[in-house]
Amino acid sequence: MRKRLIGVLAFALAVSAGAAFVLYQLIASRMTVGAAPKPKTTAVLVAARDLALGALIQERDLRTVEYLAPPSGALLKKEDILNRGVTTPIHADEPFYEQALAPKGAGAGFAATIPPGMRAFAVHVNEVIGVAGFAVAGMWVDVLVSGNPPGGTAQAAGLVTRTLLQNVQVLSAGQNYQKDAEGKPVLVQVVNLLVTPEQAEQLTLAEQQTIQLVLRNPADKEVVQTPGASTLGLFAGGKVGIPRLEVPGSQSPQRPLASPVVQPPPPPQKPRTVTVEVYSGGKRTDATFQDQQTAAPVDTHEEAKP
Repeated sequence: MRKRLIGVLAFALAVSAGAAFVLYQLIASRMTVGAAPKPKTTAVLVAARDLALGALIQERDLRTVEYLAPPSGALLKKEDILNRGVTTPIHADEPFYEQALAPKGAGAGFAATIPPGMRAFAVHVNEVIGVAGFAVAGMWVDVLVSGNPPGGTAQAAGLVTRTLLQNVQVLSAGQNYQKDAEGKPVLVQVVNLLVTPEQAEQLTLAEQQTIQLVLRNPADKEVVQTPGASTLGLFAGGKVGIPRLEVPGSQSPQRPLASPVVQPPPPPQKPRTVTVEVYSGGKRTDATFQDQQTAAPVDTHEEAKP
Protein backbone atom coordinates (compact mmCIF):
# COMPACT_ATOMS: atom_id res chain seq x y z
CA MET A 1 0.00 0.00 0.00
CA ARG A 2 2.75 2.39 0.94
CA LYS A 3 4.75 1.58 -2.22
CA ARG A 4 1.72 2.32 -4.38
CA LEU A 5 1.24 5.69 -2.66
CA ILE A 6 4.86 6.62 -3.17
CA GLY A 7 4.65 5.68 -6.85
CA VAL A 8 1.52 7.83 -7.34
CA LEU A 9 3.19 10.82 -5.67
CA ALA A 10 6.33 10.40 -7.77
CA PHE A 11 4.26 10.22 -10.95
CA ALA A 12 2.29 13.34 -10.00
CA LEU A 13 5.51 15.23 -9.21
CA ALA A 14 7.01 14.30 -12.57
CA VAL A 15 3.87 15.36 -14.43
CA SER A 16 3.71 18.71 -12.61
CA ALA A 17 7.41 19.39 -13.26
CA GLY A 18 6.98 18.62 -16.94
CA ALA A 19 3.93 20.86 -17.16
CA ALA A 20 5.80 23.72 -15.43
CA PHE A 21 8.73 23.35 -17.80
CA VAL A 22 6.45 23.43 -20.86
CA LEU A 23 4.62 26.47 -19.49
CA TYR A 24 7.94 28.26 -18.82
CA GLN A 25 9.18 27.60 -22.35
CA LEU A 26 5.90 28.86 -23.80
CA ILE A 27 6.00 32.08 -21.81
CA ALA A 28 9.72 32.67 -22.55
CA SER A 29 9.17 32.18 -26.29
CA ARG A 30 6.35 34.71 -26.30
CA MET A 31 8.45 37.27 -24.39
CA THR A 32 11.35 36.80 -26.81
CA VAL A 33 9.10 37.38 -29.82
CA GLY A 34 7.61 40.58 -28.36
CA ALA A 35 10.95 42.09 -27.09
CA ALA A 36 12.75 44.80 -29.16
CA PRO A 37 16.15 43.90 -30.63
CA LYS A 38 19.24 45.11 -28.80
CA PRO A 39 20.45 48.44 -30.30
CA LYS A 40 23.74 48.51 -32.15
CA THR A 41 26.51 50.53 -30.47
CA THR A 42 29.90 51.88 -31.54
CA ALA A 43 33.08 51.66 -29.51
CA VAL A 44 34.60 55.13 -28.96
CA LEU A 45 38.01 55.82 -27.41
CA VAL A 46 37.90 58.28 -24.52
CA ALA A 47 40.42 59.63 -22.02
CA ALA A 48 40.99 57.35 -19.05
CA ARG A 49 42.05 60.35 -16.91
CA ASP A 50 42.47 64.10 -17.12
CA LEU A 51 45.17 65.02 -19.65
CA ALA A 52 46.93 68.35 -19.14
CA LEU A 53 48.19 70.70 -21.81
CA GLY A 54 51.34 69.36 -23.47
CA ALA A 55 50.87 65.75 -22.30
CA LEU A 56 51.86 62.86 -24.58
CA ILE A 57 49.01 60.35 -25.05
CA GLN A 58 49.98 56.77 -24.26
CA GLU A 59 48.18 53.42 -24.11
CA ARG A 60 47.26 53.80 -20.44
CA ASP A 61 45.47 57.09 -21.21
CA LEU A 62 42.81 55.37 -23.38
CA ARG A 63 39.71 53.36 -22.64
CA THR A 64 36.66 52.31 -24.66
CA VAL A 65 33.05 53.43 -24.14
CA GLU A 66 30.05 52.16 -26.14
CA TYR A 67 28.04 54.94 -27.82
CA LEU A 68 24.73 54.53 -29.61
CA ALA A 69 25.95 57.22 -32.01
CA PRO A 70 29.60 58.32 -31.95
CA PRO A 71 30.18 62.06 -31.37
CA SER A 72 30.67 64.08 -34.52
CA GLY A 73 34.38 64.49 -35.33
CA ALA A 74 35.60 62.09 -32.63
CA LEU A 75 38.65 59.99 -33.48
CA LEU A 76 37.79 56.27 -33.46
CA LYS A 77 41.12 54.67 -34.39
CA LYS A 78 43.82 54.15 -31.79
CA GLU A 79 46.64 54.91 -34.23
CA ASP A 80 45.16 58.39 -34.78
CA ILE A 81 45.50 59.22 -31.07
CA LEU A 82 48.56 57.52 -29.61
CA ASN A 83 51.88 59.42 -29.30
CA ARG A 84 50.35 62.82 -30.01
CA GLY A 85 50.62 65.90 -27.82
CA VAL A 86 47.66 67.58 -26.14
CA THR A 87 47.11 71.19 -27.22
CA THR A 88 43.86 71.67 -25.27
CA PRO A 89 43.21 70.11 -21.84
CA ILE A 90 41.15 66.89 -22.13
CA HIS A 91 38.98 65.70 -19.23
CA ALA A 92 38.33 62.10 -18.22
CA ASP A 93 35.74 60.21 -20.33
CA GLU A 94 35.98 62.86 -23.04
CA PRO A 95 36.43 61.69 -26.67
CA PHE A 96 39.47 62.78 -28.65
CA TYR A 97 39.19 65.39 -31.41
CA GLU A 98 41.68 66.44 -34.05
CA GLN A 99 41.73 70.11 -32.97
CA ALA A 100 42.72 69.11 -29.41
CA LEU A 101 45.82 67.19 -30.51
CA ALA A 102 49.15 68.26 -31.98
CA PRO A 103 50.01 67.11 -35.52
CA LYS A 104 51.49 63.66 -35.86
CA GLY A 105 55.23 63.68 -35.27
CA ALA A 106 55.14 67.08 -33.48
CA GLY A 107 55.72 65.42 -30.12
CA ALA A 108 54.52 66.82 -26.83
CA GLY A 109 55.47 69.61 -24.45
CA PHE A 110 55.43 73.35 -24.95
CA ALA A 111 56.36 73.32 -28.66
CA ALA A 112 53.30 71.20 -29.49
CA THR A 113 51.00 73.96 -28.20
CA ILE A 114 52.17 76.47 -30.83
CA PRO A 115 49.72 76.60 -33.78
CA PRO A 116 51.14 76.26 -37.32
CA GLY A 117 52.35 79.59 -38.70
CA MET A 118 52.79 81.15 -35.27
CA ARG A 119 55.83 81.66 -33.03
CA ALA A 120 56.50 81.76 -29.29
CA PHE A 121 58.53 84.86 -28.40
CA ALA A 122 60.20 85.05 -24.98
CA VAL A 123 59.99 88.48 -23.34
CA HIS A 124 62.17 89.26 -20.32
CA VAL A 125 59.95 90.79 -17.65
CA ASN A 126 60.07 91.91 -14.06
CA GLU A 127 57.32 92.60 -11.55
CA VAL A 128 56.36 95.83 -13.34
CA ILE A 129 56.66 94.70 -16.97
CA GLY A 130 54.87 91.43 -16.20
CA VAL A 131 51.81 93.26 -14.82
CA ALA A 132 52.60 92.28 -11.22
CA GLY A 133 52.68 88.60 -12.17
CA PHE A 134 49.16 88.50 -13.68
CA ALA A 135 50.50 87.87 -17.21
CA VAL A 136 50.06 84.09 -16.90
CA ALA A 137 49.26 81.43 -19.49
CA GLY A 138 45.92 82.00 -21.19
CA MET A 139 45.84 85.76 -20.58
CA TRP A 140 45.84 88.43 -23.33
CA VAL A 141 48.04 91.53 -23.29
CA ASP A 142 49.07 94.60 -25.29
CA VAL A 143 52.74 95.43 -25.82
CA LEU A 144 53.90 99.05 -25.40
CA VAL A 145 57.34 100.31 -26.47
CA SER A 146 59.09 103.45 -25.19
CA GLY A 147 62.22 105.09 -26.53
CA ASN A 148 63.74 107.95 -28.50
CA PRO A 149 62.91 107.71 -32.21
CA PRO A 150 65.73 108.47 -34.66
CA GLY A 151 65.78 111.81 -36.43
CA GLY A 152 66.48 115.33 -35.23
CA THR A 153 62.88 116.53 -35.37
CA ALA A 154 61.56 113.43 -33.63
CA GLN A 155 64.11 113.75 -30.82
CA ALA A 156 62.68 117.15 -30.00
CA ALA A 157 59.55 115.40 -28.70
CA GLY A 158 61.59 113.60 -26.03
CA LEU A 159 60.69 110.10 -24.90
CA VAL A 160 57.96 108.53 -27.06
CA THR A 161 55.57 105.67 -26.12
CA ARG A 162 53.26 103.89 -28.51
CA THR A 163 51.25 100.65 -28.61
CA LEU A 164 53.24 98.18 -30.69
CA LEU A 165 51.02 95.04 -30.54
CA GLN A 166 47.49 94.44 -29.34
CA ASN A 167 45.52 91.37 -28.28
CA VAL A 168 48.51 89.02 -27.90
CA GLN A 169 48.04 85.67 -26.13
CA VAL A 170 50.36 84.63 -23.30
CA LEU A 171 51.48 81.04 -23.90
CA SER A 172 53.44 80.55 -20.70
CA ALA A 173 54.74 82.33 -17.65
CA GLY A 174 58.16 81.02 -16.75
CA GLN A 175 58.19 77.24 -17.10
CA ASN A 176 54.44 76.90 -16.51
CA TYR A 177 52.53 76.63 -19.79
CA GLN A 178 49.31 75.30 -18.29
CA LYS A 179 46.43 77.77 -18.23
CA ASP A 180 45.41 79.07 -14.84
CA ALA A 181 41.63 79.43 -14.73
CA GLU A 182 41.84 81.64 -11.64
CA GLY A 183 44.48 83.97 -13.12
CA LYS A 184 46.70 83.82 -10.04
CA PRO A 185 49.81 86.05 -10.16
CA VAL A 186 53.09 84.29 -10.94
CA LEU A 187 56.32 86.25 -10.54
CA VAL A 188 58.63 85.06 -13.32
CA GLN A 189 61.48 86.38 -15.44
CA VAL A 190 60.26 85.26 -18.87
CA VAL A 191 56.83 85.39 -20.52
CA ASN A 192 56.23 83.64 -23.87
CA LEU A 193 53.89 85.44 -26.25
CA LEU A 194 52.12 83.87 -29.26
CA VAL A 195 52.97 86.08 -32.25
CA THR A 196 53.41 85.95 -36.02
CA PRO A 197 56.92 85.91 -37.56
CA GLU A 198 56.57 89.60 -38.48
CA GLN A 199 55.55 90.51 -34.93
CA ALA A 200 58.55 88.54 -33.63
CA GLU A 201 60.84 90.79 -35.68
CA GLN A 202 59.17 93.89 -34.25
CA LEU A 203 59.52 92.60 -30.70
CA THR A 204 63.22 91.88 -31.25
CA LEU A 205 63.81 95.55 -32.05
CA ALA A 206 61.45 96.70 -29.30
CA GLU A 207 63.53 94.90 -26.65
CA GLN A 208 66.39 97.25 -27.51
CA GLN A 209 64.15 99.99 -26.07
CA THR A 210 61.80 99.62 -23.09
CA ILE A 211 58.68 97.48 -23.35
CA GLN A 212 55.67 97.16 -21.07
CA LEU A 213 52.88 94.54 -21.02
CA VAL A 214 49.34 95.79 -20.46
CA LEU A 215 46.75 93.25 -19.29
CA ARG A 216 43.39 93.24 -21.07
CA ASN A 217 40.05 91.44 -20.73
CA PRO A 218 40.13 88.16 -22.72
CA ALA A 219 36.65 88.96 -24.07
CA ASP A 220 37.80 92.34 -25.42
CA LYS A 221 39.16 91.74 -28.94
CA GLU A 222 38.84 95.31 -30.24
CA VAL A 223 41.96 96.88 -31.77
CA VAL A 224 42.15 100.56 -30.78
CA GLN A 225 44.01 103.15 -32.86
CA THR A 226 46.03 105.34 -30.48
CA PRO A 227 48.14 108.40 -31.37
CA GLY A 228 50.86 107.54 -28.86
CA ALA A 229 52.36 109.85 -26.27
CA SER A 230 55.53 111.91 -25.94
CA THR A 231 57.31 113.79 -23.19
CA LEU A 232 56.73 117.07 -25.01
CA GLY A 233 53.03 116.26 -25.22
CA LEU A 234 52.81 115.67 -21.47
CA PHE A 235 54.19 119.11 -20.68
CA ALA A 236 52.11 120.71 -23.44
CA GLY A 237 48.84 119.51 -21.96
CA GLY A 238 48.57 116.57 -24.34
CA LYS A 239 48.04 118.79 -27.37
CA VAL A 240 51.29 117.81 -29.03
CA GLY A 241 51.34 114.32 -30.52
CA ILE A 242 54.17 112.20 -31.87
CA PRO A 243 55.80 113.70 -34.98
CA ARG A 244 55.96 111.58 -38.10
CA LEU A 245 59.38 110.48 -39.18
CA GLU A 246 60.42 111.39 -42.69
CA VAL A 247 60.86 108.05 -44.44
CA PRO A 248 63.11 108.08 -47.54
CA GLY A 249 60.96 107.85 -50.64
CA SER A 250 57.79 108.86 -48.83
CA GLN A 251 55.84 111.85 -50.09
CA SER A 252 53.87 112.39 -46.90
CA PRO A 253 54.80 115.69 -45.23
CA GLN A 254 56.25 115.65 -41.75
CA ARG A 255 53.92 116.99 -39.11
CA PRO A 256 55.46 119.82 -37.03
CA LEU A 257 55.74 119.47 -33.31
CA ALA A 258 53.64 122.56 -32.69
CA SER A 259 51.70 125.03 -34.80
CA PRO A 260 53.77 128.12 -35.63
CA VAL A 261 52.70 131.32 -33.93
CA VAL A 262 51.48 133.82 -36.53
CA GLN A 263 52.20 137.43 -35.61
CA PRO A 264 49.38 139.86 -36.56
CA PRO A 265 50.36 142.56 -39.09
CA PRO A 266 51.08 146.04 -37.64
CA PRO A 267 48.18 148.49 -37.85
CA PRO A 268 48.35 150.90 -40.84
CA GLN A 269 49.78 154.31 -40.07
CA LYS A 270 47.44 157.25 -40.34
CA PRO A 271 48.45 159.37 -43.36
CA ARG A 272 49.78 162.85 -42.59
CA THR A 273 47.71 165.79 -43.88
CA VAL A 274 48.65 169.36 -44.80
CA THR A 275 46.15 172.29 -44.80
CA VAL A 276 46.85 175.29 -47.10
CA GLU A 277 44.98 178.60 -47.22
CA VAL A 278 44.40 179.77 -50.77
CA TYR A 279 43.23 183.33 -51.56
CA SER A 280 41.57 183.93 -54.91
CA GLY A 281 40.17 187.37 -55.47
CA GLY A 282 37.98 188.15 -52.50
CA LYS A 283 37.59 184.53 -51.32
CA ARG A 284 39.69 182.38 -48.99
CA THR A 285 39.84 178.63 -49.54
CA ASP A 286 41.22 175.99 -47.14
CA ALA A 287 42.67 172.96 -48.98
CA THR A 288 43.84 169.77 -47.18
CA PHE A 289 46.40 167.43 -48.79
CA GLN A 290 47.65 163.87 -47.78
CA ASP A 291 51.38 163.92 -47.25
CA GLN A 292 53.60 165.69 -49.70
CA GLN A 293 53.23 163.06 -52.43
CA THR A 294 49.40 163.38 -52.63
CA ALA A 295 48.32 165.85 -55.27
CA ALA A 296 44.55 165.61 -54.81
CA PRO A 297 43.02 167.57 -51.97
CA VAL A 298 41.09 165.71 -49.34
CA ASP A 299 38.73 168.49 -48.25
CA THR A 300 38.16 172.04 -49.34
CA HIS A 301 36.32 174.83 -47.56
CA GLU A 302 35.59 178.22 -49.07
CA GLU A 303 34.59 181.37 -47.28
CA ALA A 304 34.39 185.05 -48.33
CA LYS A 305 37.31 187.25 -47.58
CA PRO A 306 36.36 189.88 -44.99
